[in-house]
Formats: sequence, C-alpha cells, structure tokens
Amino acid sequence: MLTPQGSRLAVWGDPIEHSRSPRMHGAAYDTLGLEWSYGRRQVDAAGFEGALAELDETWRGLSLTYPLKSAAFAAATTRDDRAEATGAVNTLLLEPDGARGFNTDVGGIAAALREEGIHTVDRARIVGAGATASSAVVALGELGARRIEVVARRPEAIAPLITLGESLGIAVTAASFAASFDPVDVSIATLPGEAAVTDAAADALAAGGGLLLDVVYGHWPTAVAAGWKRAGAPAVSGLGMLLHQALLQVRIFVTGEVGTALDDEPHVLDAMRRAVVGD
Repeated sequence: MLTPQGSRLAVWGDPIEHSRSPRMHGAAYDTLGLEWSYGRRQVDAAGFEGALAELDETWRGLSLTYPLKSAAFAAATTRDDRAEATGAVNTLLLEPDGARGFNTDVGGIAAALREEGIHTVDRARIVGAGATASSAVVALGELGARRIEVVARRPEAIAPLITLGESLGIAVTAASFAASFDPVDVSIATLPGEAAVTDAAADALAAGGGLLLDVVYGHWPTAVAAGWKRAGAPAVSGLGMLLHQALLQVRIFVTGEVGTALDDEPHVLDAMRRAVVGD
C-alpha cells in the first residue's frame, strides 16, 4: 500500500451537514486499521480555492460534493479519464507535486447497477440533465450502452450530453416530460430529491423503464421513484451509488490508484454499508 503523505481527510460542500461520508470513510479506515481522521467542512464555490490553499502536509485528500466538482476539476494538476470525460472531480489526492483528480461517481453508478444484476445495457434513459447526468452517460457507456435518451425540461441543458455521447460513440437523444417513451433496459434519475414531477410523467417513465436507479438517497421515494412503485417495477435509491463511489475514494486515499483493490475489500465495503444502512 502507498505510504500516505498525511492522515487527514474530509468532505467539502455546501450544504454539508447531511453528508454520510464521514461515517462511511470512518468505518473503512477502522476496518483497515488506519488511524486516519475524516471530517466535513462547509465550503462554497467562491471559497474553495482559498480553503484548498490553507491545507498543509498533514492532509491526504478530499471528497468533494455540490457545488465544488467543477472547481476541483480546475484545481487538479492531473485527472483520470472519467474526470476528463465529465469535467467533474469529486476526489482530490493531495500530493507534494499537486492534486490528482478523480471522478468516482461514474464507477459508483456502474457498480450499483451491477449489484442489481445489470451487467450490460443497450438502451437506457436518464431523467434530468444536471451535473450527475454526465457521470451517468459515461457509466452507461462503460456497461455497453449505445443509445441513451435524456429527459429534461430544458432542451438546451441536454446539448453537452449529446456532445459527450458523440465522443464516446453513444447516440444521446433529447426528450421532454410530455413525450411518449420507448422501452429501455435501465433508467437513471439524476434530479434533486425535491424536484416536482407529475404522477402522469412518472408513470409514463416507469412503463417500460426497466430498473430505476435514482441517485437520491435521503429523500425517498422521490416523485420519479413513486411512479415505479405504482407500477410494481424495481427501483433503488442512490445509496448503492454512494457506497461504491466512496469505496473507490477509499482505494484512492489508501493505495493512490482507483483501480487497485483494498486488502479484504468485501469486508471494508460491508463495514461501510453497515455504517449508513438503517438511517
């Protein structure tokens, strides 16, 4: 394992008091026998650069959530392929020669779908065109998707996802909530938990929508997930995505690489899951 430059870690964002990351990461490092600290700090986009400059050699890394993923992307001196594709960094590994940036949301989405038995995808649908939608496009592409429909209220918001799809060899098309929908293998909802979606729209999305992975985990069921519930169709919250993206962050902080598995990784993941399940 990599010898750490420091032993201090934290999650930054605004708001941040709701974050479950300290509990998940704390459980992981306890299981690994590492005496590392992992805290949280409220940092907004305007204050990010200054806060980052304050960190000394006792710091090992940061997890970044809304609204800091673009700022973290800009701050990283090197980035992994997933971060480059999405323009978003949610993990910074702080090293003497600069910060290395990673996007673990992509891997978290893909792993959460695999955990639900989705190993290959042809047609998929994404509901919402916000920041997480880019990670969803890349994750679906890694599972083999070649056709992705994005449903959003503002057509202009879908344009960057169409461009991203073109770079990955994926046909991304736009649709509105008023459209009729063709069947797909899987749906990913990336809307905020409080987003208003009519029952009629949610029901139309659920009909032939395959498994729903809704990235929201604290506000459940969402209006979109309620449509799947009424249809008796399978739907899962974003807790699986949260766990698996955090596991990849732990890999980065401990080994220095997102692709290097931890010692006894299933045991570590189980400890992280127990730290948050039941809330």
